Amino acid sequence: MTNTKAIEVRNPRTGKFDYVIIPPPPRLLVQQCKRTRRAQVHWQQLGIEGRIEALQQWKETILSVRDRLTEALVNDTGRLSTSVLEIDSFLSSIDRWCKLAPELLQESSKNTAIPFIALQQASVPYPLVGVISPWNFPLLLSTIDTIPALLAGCAAIVKPSEIAPRFVAPLVTALNAVPKLRDVLTFVEGAGETGAALIENVDLVCFTGSVATGRKVAQAAAKQFIPAFLELGGKDPAIVLESANLDLATSAILWGSVVNAGQSCLSIERIYVAESIFEKFYHLLIAKAHRLELAYPTLESGEIGPIIAERQAAIISDHLLDAVEKGAVIHCGGVIEDLGGGWWCRPTVLTQVNHSMKVMTEETFGPLMPIMPFATVEEAVSLANDSIYGLSAAVFAESEAEALEVAQHINAGAISINDAALTAIMHEGEKNAFKFSGLGGSRMGAAALKRFMRKKAFLIKTNTTNDPWWFGNGE
Repeated sequence: MTNTKAIEVRNPRTGKFDYVIIPPPPRLLVQQCKRTRRAQVHWQQLGIEGRIEALQQWKETILSVRDRLTEALVNDTGRLSTSVLEIDSFLSSIDRWCKLAPELLQESSKNTAIPFIALQQASVPYPLVGVISPWNFPLLLSTIDTIPALLAGCAAIVKPSEIAPRFVAPLVTALNAVPKLRDVLTFVEGAGETGAALIENVDLVCFTGSVATGRKVAQAAAKQFIPAFLELGGKDPAIVLESANLDLATSAILWGSVVNAGQSCLSIERIYVAESIFEKFYHLLIAKAHRLELAYPTLESGEIGPIIAERQAAIISDHLLDAVEKGAVIHCGGVIEDLGGGWWCRPTVLTQVNHSMKVMTEETFGPLMPIMPFATVEEAVSLANDSIYGLSAAVFAESEAEALEVAQHINAGAISINDAALTAIMHEGEKNAFKFSGLGGSRMGAAALKRFMRKKAFLIKTNTTNDPWWFGNGE
């Protein structure tokens, strides 16, 4: 039974519950899904050019409410510069997909190995796609699957996280100005119960979030016999080889570890450094970490925003306590601070860490940088692969060839070479999550759109003679 009681939403900067959402009653949610699915027929008939036109109109109306959208995202997440970047990435993704979609959706016909049988291919969109998205990048991750699904000809119904739902209001205001799109794109607010009910009423589900919840989504989707595309947790390693440019490596890893206060599935969460450069590396990283400030008391005061979800602050604190109890040394940061009612954590560098500690094995989702030395490249690869996760990784070396040789042995879907967390910036590379980091086709590259299509094959007999395999032809 879906919980339809009002849900209070906490402001991550003030700690106050200053916003309320009301989940739809079960019957209303079913009606919304049915209505959106019915509208999909006309949406598909519009053709790709008509769908592109509608999405571009939406983009223009979003620009007219951009200030409201920015304000809402700031209230959702407590950070400004990353919110501006998030909106820019969202808008550019509309343009990118509108440019790519026409070619990707072209159908083909060809001859086959049998001379008198021709083959024509067609793709049919899933009628209604459900998208369940998390709180760390509320706008971007609620639309990263939605936009290609819409261009493929699907309708979509999106349930953002109840922790960061404020951005929906300005987004829907812009959406209401585009009737053709408004009919096939619906946002519903609610918590886990609403997401579970949504899965029962869609034809395909995309989920971004934790492994624990991802397992439940996979089971629910299997029960409905619908596809599930899951982008789950990560514990991304960085390997720094002896030949690496340490200034470059420390700058890249610092950004990859603490951007959005480390609240990203593709954050660098553990760092392995060659013994010969270990001390120099971590001293340089500490020096750079000290230069970063909290975005407090004002949004412009620094680069590091608050911990968005209150329960995440408790997890980060638990990982720090566990590490210290087992012998880790904290060189900077290392404390969850209560400032103005919000929870904050400064960039934190730890050494004397090992894989008995949660900070090296469980997803932290905070600005922590635990560093271990390694003696051989084989040891570094072994440590990097000693994880239930396999989302992404990074390797640093003097030459691309040296780094690529190591990267070939890492069990992860996207590996940045002499940089970190590049999948946050560059979405062209197709990748699959390894291990418990996900399930299903790539949400990057051309395959991201094709996930939303079912393939049809038309096998066409082109002559009027009897086929050689028919009965009676040998008589």
